[in-house]
Amino acid sequence: MKRQKRDRFQRAYVHGYKAGVSGRSRDDCPSQDINLREYWMSGWREGRGDQWSGMTGVSGIHKNPMVM
Repeated sequence: MKRQKRDRFQRAYVHGYKAGVSGRSRDDCPSQDINLREYWMSGWREGRGDQWSGMTGVSGIHKNPMVM
């Protein structure tokens, strides 16, 4: 059975979100492609905001994009 590849943009967003929640710098974006970088930065910004709001660990499990 073949599996469909996940959307590259969704993966970039999720990786950016994880980087933001963990407190990593926005300079850690791995992509040089402007479109992927844009999605990664969007995820990073949201993850950073969630970290500042205290939604980390168990309190932020409902916000985790991997759960949705």
